[in-house]
Amino acid sequence: MTDSTTLDPAALRMLDAAEALIRRHGPAKATVVDVARALGMSHGNVYRHFPSKAALREAVVARWLHAVVVPLEPIVASPDPAPARLARYIRTLAGLKRQKVLGDPELFAAYHLLAEEHRDAVAAHVATLRGHVATILRQGAAAGDWQVADPDATAVLLLEATMRFHHPHHVRDQAADETAPARLDAVLDLLVKGLGTAR
Repeated sequence: MTDSTTLDPAALRMLDAAEALIRRHGPAKATVVDVARALGMSHGNVYRHFPSKAALREAVVARWLHAVVVPLEPIVASPDPAPARLARYIRTLAGLKRQKVLGDPELFAAYHLLAEEHRDAVAAHVATLRGHVATILRQGAAAGDWQVADPDATAVLLLEATMRFHHPHHVRDQAADETAPARLDAVLDLLVKGLGTAR
C-alpha cells in the first residue's frame, strides 16, 4: 500500500488531481488516464508513481483517512492526564468523522465507494486509531489512573463501545440526531470512570 505521507510533490499533485476529479465526477473518474489528462501529461508519468488504477485509488483513500488522524496525534502526545485525553480523543474522532460524513455527503459517498474497494487502507487506519488509544491507556496505567492488563485489547473494546458515534455508517444513519454529542459524553464518562475503578 502506498504511504501518502511520504510521496514526492509530483505524486501529491496527482492525488490532488484525482481528488478534484472525484469531487466533480465521482469515483469512476479516478483513473490513471483521467488524472494524466487533467494534468496535461502522459499516463506513463502517472504510472511511474502509481503502478495501477487500484494503487492510485488506494492512495487517495489513505490520504483522506490520514487527514482524520492528523488532528488526533497531538492529543496522544499531550501531557494532560490520560483520562481527559482518552475522552477528548474519542470525542474528537467522532467530531471529525461527523464533519466528513455530513459536511460534504456527495464527496463522502464517493470516498466510501473507494474505501469499500480498498480495505487494506481502512484496516491500516483502524490499526492507527487502536494504537493511539492503547498508547493513552498505557500512559494512564503508568500514571496510576487505572489498571489495564491488556491495553491493545482494551483499545479495541473502547472503540467498539463508541463505534456508533464515529463509524461512518452510523454517523450517516443518525445525521439528524442532535443528541448524539451529549450521548457520547455520557458514554465516555461511564467508560472512563469504569477504567478508573479497576484497581
